[in-house]
Amino acid sequence: MAASPFMQKALDLAAQALRITSPNPRVGCVIVNAQGEVVGQGHTQRAGGPHAEVMALRDAASRNFSVEGATAYVTLEPCAHHGKTGPCCVALAEAKVAKVVVAMVDPNPLVAGKGIDTLKAAGIQVQVGDGAAASAALNSGFLSRMSRQKPWVRMKIAASLDGQTALQNGQSQWITGAEARADGHAWRAQACAILTGIGTVLEDNPRLDLRLSPHADAHPRMPHLVIVDSRLETPLDAQLFEHSRPGAPTPRQVWIYAAIDNPAKRAALEAQGAQVSLLPNPQSKVDLKALLQDLARREINELHVEAGHKLNGSLIREGCIDEVLLYLAPQMLGLGQGMAQWGPLTDLAQALRLEFTETQLIGKDLRVLARVLA
Repeated sequence: MAASPFMQKALDLAAQALRITSPNPRVGCVIVNAQGEVVGQGHTQRAGGPHAEVMALRDAASRNFSVEGATAYVTLEPCAHHGKTGPCCVALAEAKVAKVVVAMVDPNPLVAGKGIDTLKAAGIQVQVGDGAAASAALNSGFLSRMSRQKPWVRMKIAASLDGQTALQNGQSQWITGAEARADGHAWRAQACAILTGIGTVLEDNPRLDLRLSPHADAHPRMPHLVIVDSRLETPLDAQLFEHSRPGAPTPRQVWIYAAIDNPAKRAALEAQGAQVSLLPNPQSKVDLKALLQDLARREINELHVEAGHKLNGSLIREGCIDEVLLYLAPQMLGLGQGMAQWGPLTDLAQALRLEFTETQLIGKDLRVLARVLA
């Protein structure tokens, strides 16, 4: 069901917060008076800053509008706990709004209906469900971390039309065009962290930053970087440390997950600003499921994967992927390196089943978004 017009406006505001609020959810709020006029609006700011409801109340106050008796449209249940900011449900109650329309209940155990209960106890009418699907889509990572204790994992792949991500000699730059690469950086920007493997680090020496993203200079934060490096082979002069060294204008954490310890190399990597964690599985590889659980404890909502076909295959085999972001270039490469190395399967029923949720031309390349079926 489509959202009502005022809730849609709140959802549009929430979308403006897509790349700034992590690890908090993206929330928008619109306050409408009895005459149907928008008197205040806003979206959640950076973590530690005001939430959407407070921004909307401040907006109304700055324009000398009264919100008493008004209706607030909020894309997520107003918070009910004291964190870095005060409870938004209390702020709305003290402002004497008459009704709050909530898209969906906040699954955070610190909220989880308490905000709605507080509003009702203050005599405020509450309606839930308007725009729920759209709100959930905006906050898939936050909902995943709260309900599943792991991030929402999006695997980004750039490939030829016949499914090759590189030639057999490893050459892959560039299969897709400049527009698709810039679009991929925009998807990086909305994630809390970017994950890659040691193979990609050694082969490409990537920076994995946002330099190609539209308005790259305006991004207030750099997604953290996660390296799957079983034997601690990450070079100390790798470009990926560019944003983790002291004085970086957009600092980020670099988390390296290993399976086999090397104390001297670990100390050297940590001197570069990395944090090294040992998470071995019985095969002396990194335990990928445990890695995701650890990232959730680090408040990672969305994890953007840009890795080679081997790590992609391992992530699929371990059931770690929620969504695939695929860029298909209008060319064919023949024998090369595929999208994901896993299997071989013995029955079609063992396939990873997905559903297409979006297709769009980006420059000359086709962008496909597909979600893994439960």
